[in-house]
Amino acid sequence: MMTYHFVGIKGSGMSALAQILHDMNYQVQGSDVDKHFFTQQSLEERNIKILPFNRNNIRENQVIIVGNAFGDDHEEVERAKEMGLPIYRYHHFLGDFVQKFTSIAVTGSHGKTSTTGLLAHVLHKAKPTSFLIGDGTGKGEEESEYFVFEACEYRRHFLSYKPDYAIMTNIDFDHPDYFKDINDVFSAFQEMALGVKKGIIAYGDDTHLQQIQANVPVVFYGFQEDNDFQAANIQKSEQGTTFDVFVRNTFYGTFSIPTYGNHNILNALAVIALCHYENISVEVIAHQLKSFKGVKRRFTEKAVDGQILIDDYAHHPTEIKATIEAAKQKYPNREVVAIFQPHTFTRTKTFLNEFAESLSEADSVYLCDIFSSARESSGNLTIDDLLQKIPQAELVTEETIHSLNKHHDGVLLFMGAGDIQKFQLAYEQSCVS
Repeated sequence: MMTYHFVGIKGSGMSALAQILHDMNYQVQGSDVDKHFFTQQSLEERNIKILPFNRNNIRENQVIIVGNAFGDDHEEVERAKEMGLPIYRYHHFLGDFVQKFTSIAVTGSHGKTSTTGLLAHVLHKAKPTSFLIGDGTGKGEEESEYFVFEACEYRRHFLSYKPDYAIMTNIDFDHPDYFKDINDVFSAFQEMALGVKKGIIAYGDDTHLQQIQANVPVVFYGFQEDNDFQAANIQKSEQGTTFDVFVRNTFYGTFSIPTYGNHNILNALAVIALCHYENISVEVIAHQLKSFKGVKRRFTEKAVDGQILIDDYAHHPTEIKATIEAAKQKYPNREVVAIFQPHTFTRTKTFLNEFAESLSEADSVYLCDIFSSARESSGNLTIDDLLQKIPQAELVTEETIHSLNKHHDGVLLFMGAGDIQKFQLAYEQSCVS
């Protein structure tokens, strides 16, 4: 029997894809480093075999799917070549696989994961839907009509996908280790847009997305009146946010979401626009928006000793600002404390001033040392460079994290794309001891 073997199965996209194939009754296994990642929990729940890297993992009757973090010189990839087995890069395999369904790619510099999760939550209530979310969550339905998936722009990998639809949430300069500038980022999205087969749902208040050219209709959403889908009459309460939606200036419906911040309204509006395009009933949309529980590592809350601890993936100045805004809207009478771990030296250096500006929106700021990531192990700056730009900021380590207990009823935002969770865990343990 043929087996799909994933080289680097704990990667967020790889883990999700492995779950999907398993759910569709394919034989699946994988290998990775012997370190725990939150993405492996769903694999373990499905009893998907996770092996330590070893060239002997590669056997006959396997299809090899390789995570993008691993080169052609990896021992398992080299063994697969020797044996003449079919080898696919993650994005190439996914690009072929999604062609079996009505595929919806969710892309953009920010908001991809939350929007993908929300769209999957809404669509699956209407029709069989498989989905791949960037938080490591995947679900496969053998009879799926829709396939909703997150499409990352890094290294232009999303050019391997030729989806039926694309949701484009925004265009911003990020991944400075790869993209030269904002124009380079735009060129990637423009090229991706030309591969879309049915329609594009784009954030119309974004000046870059307004310039997108495509061979299919482009439907715009946003807060401004000239958008095809407009959110207006926004109200906030203890239950979340309520807003009206107008379709080409005609009232369509009132919707509620259990979250805060303009970015969450826009995510919901993008989903509403796509579902409207696909004739999903307004009743289904409204019900599912209200019941969405969120995705992993996106404003994930926990109450500890009178404080609110929030785990969030925010690692770009725009995302940090949005997360702090949401926290202040939800908890207007509490102190908002930012604990931030920069992700990669290149990004920290490129956006040093922007990081300082965004973090200064919090009432108190703590900085953890820079997370180097697999892409780069060192850089020509240190965390002190950012510390000097935020007068009220303090440096914190796992050993000194207990000092956060002085923010008695504070909202503690643990933000970053590295291993910021170990700082939160250390703090929680200090509260118990």
